[in-house]
Amino acid sequence: MRPTRTVVLLTAGLVTLLGVPAAAAADVPASLYVDKSDADCSDTGVGAQAAPFCTISAAAAIVRPGQTVRIGPGLYEEAVTVDRSGEPGKPITFAGDADRVYDAHLTKALTLSGAGHVVVRGLNATGGVKVVRSADVELDRLEVSRGRLEALVIGEGSTDVRVRRSMLRGGVRIEGGSRGSVLSRNIIFDGERSPLSAVDAPGTIVTNNTFSGYCDATVAVGGASAGSGLFNNLLYTESTSARCRSAAPRAGISVAQSAAEGTRADYNLITGSSALTAAYSWSAAAYANPAALSAATGQGAHDILTPSAEGVGQTADSPTTDSADATAPGVIPTDFSGNPTSDDPGAPNTGKDGGYLDRGAEETHDHLSQVWMGIDQPWAPAGTAVTVDAGSDSRWPQAMTYRADFGDGSAPVPLQRTAAGQPKATHVYASPCSCTVKVTGTNSGGVAFSAEKAAKVTPAGPLTAAFTADPLLPTSDNPIGYTRPLTLRVSTAASATPWPVQNTEIDYGDGTVDRSASTITDHTYGAPGEYKVAVTVRDTQGAVSTATRNVKVDYARSGYVATEPFRLLDTRTAGTTLQGGSPMGVTLPVGISVPDHVLSGSMAAAVLNVTVTGATEDTHLSVWPSGQPRPATSNVNVKMGGTSSNTVTVPVGADGKVSAQLNSGKAALVVDFVGYYQPGIGQRFSPIAPTRLADTRTSGGALGGGQTRTVKVAGVNGIPADATAVAFNLTGTGSTENAHVIAYPDPAKRPATSNLNLEPGKDRSNQAIVPVGPNGTITLYTNTGSTHLVLDAVGWYGKDGKALFTPTVPRRLADTRTTGKLAPGATTTVAGLPEGAVGAALNVTATDSTGPGFLTAYGYGTTRPDASSLNTRPGDTVPNHVTTPVGDGGRVSVWNSHGGSTHVITDLLGWFTQG
Repeated sequence: MRPTRTVVLLTAGLVTLLGVPAAAAADVPASLYVDKSDADCSDTGVGAQAAPFCTISAAAAIVRPGQTVRIGPGLYEEAVTVDRSGEPGKPITFAGDADRVYDAHLTKALTLSGAGHVVVRGLNATGGVKVVRSADVELDRLEVSRGRLEALVIGEGSTDVRVRRSMLRGGVRIEGGSRGSVLSRNIIFDGERSPLSAVDAPGTIVTNNTFSGYCDATVAVGGASAGSGLFNNLLYTESTSARCRSAAPRAGISVAQSAAEGTRADYNLITGSSALTAAYSWSAAAYANPAALSAATGQGAHDILTPSAEGVGQTADSPTTDSADATAPGVIPTDFSGNPTSDDPGAPNTGKDGGYLDRGAEETHDHLSQVWMGIDQPWAPAGTAVTVDAGSDSRWPQAMTYRADFGDGSAPVPLQRTAAGQPKATHVYASPCSCTVKVTGTNSGGVAFSAEKAAKVTPAGPLTAAFTADPLLPTSDNPIGYTRPLTLRVSTAASATPWPVQNTEIDYGDGTVDRSASTITDHTYGAPGEYKVAVTVRDTQGAVSTATRNVKVDYARSGYVATEPFRLLDTRTAGTTLQGGSPMGVTLPVGISVPDHVLSGSMAAAVLNVTVTGATEDTHLSVWPSGQPRPATSNVNVKMGGTSSNTVTVPVGADGKVSAQLNSGKAALVVDFVGYYQPGIGQRFSPIAPTRLADTRTSGGALGGGQTRTVKVAGVNGIPADATAVAFNLTGTGSTENAHVIAYPDPAKRPATSNLNLEPGKDRSNQAIVPVGPNGTITLYTNTGSTHLVLDAVGWYGKDGKALFTPTVPRRLADTRTTGKLAPGATTTVAGLPEGAVGAALNVTATDSTGPGFLTAYGYGTTRPDASSLNTRPGDTVPNHVTTPVGDGGRVSVWNSHGGSTHVITDLLGWFTQG
């Protein structure tokens, strides 16, 4: 239904009578924002913080009562006119920086015209400020200048304009019938005219300002300005400027006859009497000093006149200090810089009624900025009296008061001064706590600063040493911040220490004693084992307590990190020779030790391909962690003049090296780095029964010299497509020349390494761990001649692998030379692996073989696979790195083929466990 005209008019009338709905009023934001530096600013918006106005004028045009215009930093090159009004109790506020940084800079005039209930705060206005026909205006903390013109003009009948805590360069003029203007705590100076001129401005109050005048009267009240007041001001009379616009006589205070009625002056200080014609010009009469003025008019009875500015102001013993009238009209609670009124204890309170307000814009204060404290017993058992003392950087320390909160829920207490003047308080803690003691110091002006210190309140009782000792394991592959294997973290935090610990000594049981250990201390052992660790604690009261414990130190379970193989050492190019009986240190790429190959600084065990060549006699090579005794094991066996290689898995020594030693003779040593194990990172391993991946005798034919062959190793035969590395036994047979074979991941990046060394008429095998290359493949290469190759996979690494590796110092598990040869077709059982092991890394050696054949290692109690782990040869000692599943009871079976009887030696390099 269409509304009638009567309904429309009635509705309009109700809106006029009742106003807008309450919801609309509630939508008015408390603040408008101006920020020209904001890329999203716009004068067509609503002045939100996210999209502020670009100009102050845009905000001034729409601001409503109770709103604050918050002005961001920047140069605002605009003239701003404020002609809108707030309401009583709901002023319109324009706010720049509140801390006198004055980052909001207005370069042209700021005019308040016909405005009321307005506050302007924290602006730099270099175009001057003008207030006309306005009422209830507050100008606070402004910095104002206007070239050679007055910085501030109040006129045209304005009322109740308050100017506070502002820097006004260029003087102030109040005129045009303006009433009730109040200037408080401002710094005002002018080099061309009177810094303050009030003409036809009745009831002007000028209180606690600092003026610097070079011309005319420093403060001039003229015209119809009756009922004005000048109180507590500091007037510096400077030497007369050549730029003065008038040649009028110099005076400190000038009050015209037309303004004298009801005008009062007192507690002012005028300096520079030598530059003055008279200190006062009052009602057309000149007075040389306050006494003369007081005798004639009753004014200025407490004014002070000094011959110069020396010793006046913010200096010791200044006559301005504590000498003003705190009851004068226009007094405000803080000074130009925001400091409260302060009582200088070194100055007599000569102000009215014994008050201590200072004259001028700035209050003398103690410059308090810091409080400090001390605790005589910051660590003590409950029931001990604890005393705190305090101090500060106040210039008036005797005026400081302090309170201490001991942090245990008890009520704060005042610190009392001792006979020596030191503030102190004593407290007895009833129960143990880790409490924070807070002391607050307050000066006479109410400014407060605090200091805090920790108080450790312990249970009462005897000193009792206790400690925990746990392996410290790495969490990343950081090459710099590393954790060496066999590192133990000892914590003595569990010790009962009622008094401060003077010294903690830790004997690690390996000959190392730390005589100044901290609460948490790390120690790296040179070798695994069981060590007796002793912790001795001494306290400041002379008590001593010792705790001991046997601690087992061993290598931790680790994941595998596959790397592209690279050559680490070749003594043939280094110009050195491996001498029998003398260990050679091999620096591993631990952290940044090998510049071209920066790897983790925390690797626990390395996987290497070790080749011995050019031996001067039949011999064998042992590899073990440096810094540890040489084990009774071997890794590579070589005949005189021959070349032999083997994969070696070995823990890293505490110095980041491994040791390699020939049993006898001389030879060259070649070491290729394949990968490493480390706790906290890397891939898990899944062992599998030996599974044939490739055999060139049945597929593809022999590999020719200089040729490559790609073999699929992932995504086949139970090895997942996302495996990151594959472990396999690589066998060369039917070689036509002495040659070597390289197995590597990327066909485009063949490394200068080797995995297998070939010799005509001899089957050779070596285990390899190779990262998986493109499309789940690896690449094989031989340098010369031709050879058949057989690949039997023994396991894979990847995110879905099931076991982690625990390295160990090589140790012998079995040796048939002490029990009798393994006959053809017979099986020997190797025991001694940890219960729960699902796989093992072994070094298996066949020696004194009576015929060619091969050995197969597999999990005890499982079906023997149709694959080989190493090839036996009459007259040769043949080692091979063997990774195999482990059967029940931590046992491995080794089967000898039908080629001939042989001795079998089995050394343990590490084992795999799930979980």
